[in-house]
Amino acid sequence: MITIKKIQVVTTVLIMALPVLSIAQDGITGLQIIENVYNRPTGNDMQSDLTMKLTNSRGDTRTREIKQFLKEFDKMEKKIMFFVSPADVRNTSFMSWSYDEAGKDDDQWIYLPALKKVKRISSDSKSDSFMGSDFTYDDLGDRHPTEDNHELLRRETIDGEDCYVVESVPKDDEYMYSRTVTWIIKDKWIGLKKEFYDEDEDHLKTLAVRKYEKIDDYWIVLESRMHNIQKDHSTDMNLKNVTIDSGVPDSKFTERMMKRGL
Repeated sequence: MITIKKIQVVTTVLIMALPVLSIAQDGITGLQIIENVYNRPTGNDMQSDLTMKLTNSRGDTRTREIKQFLKEFDKMEKKIMFFVSPADVRNTSFMSWSYDEAGKDDDQWIYLPALKKVKRISSDSKSDSFMGSDFTYDDLGDRHPTEDNHELLRRETIDGEDCYVVESVPKDDEYMYSRTVTWIIKDKWIGLKKEFYDEDEDHLKTLAVRKYEKIDDYWIVLESRMHNIQKDHSTDMNLKNVTIDSGVPDSKFTERMMKRGL
């Protein structure tokens, strides 16, 4: 779920020289590791304030303030985001429904107040940038583990955390990334770093987690950065005022609420 599981939502260079560990005799596979990340518990619902900072190659920045809500339903997760500031994006909203079913694409919508219309994000637009950030619409959804072939490459230590390094190659040849490589903290099942490679196998961007904490017994990613290597552009995501299991109503996740706003 940028989701809470991913994203939610996930800085500068972490550590360039990483001590390599031998792969543990855990009897665990790459698929099982990714499934543990995918199924990491994050509560029944969550609400938080999200700050999104965009930085270009010249160091110029733009900051956007967002209020977001997320809730688990039967075999699906729903998320809605309301842009609070600045004025040029105020009252814009985005909603995503992610299904716990292999091969079923996320349903996503965006509301643009200037048009006073809710627009459905088509499958052809999933590779587009989300609101000028370094995240695509597809990055904001949940990718089911069975959609890729996963291989456990090795173990490495980052910032004192023992990590599995897993390469994931999409089964669909038309997918926007040729492969990804993810550093996953053993036992916490947090993706600490993830490299994305484009269709030409060139390194495109890196998602790196800067801060995570245990809130109400759930591991939550609070700060992350997506850095587009090829464009030298980055997007920082910072969560604050996180509230878990507060009883977010089902009615929050509708097109009507997208138009109505906060």
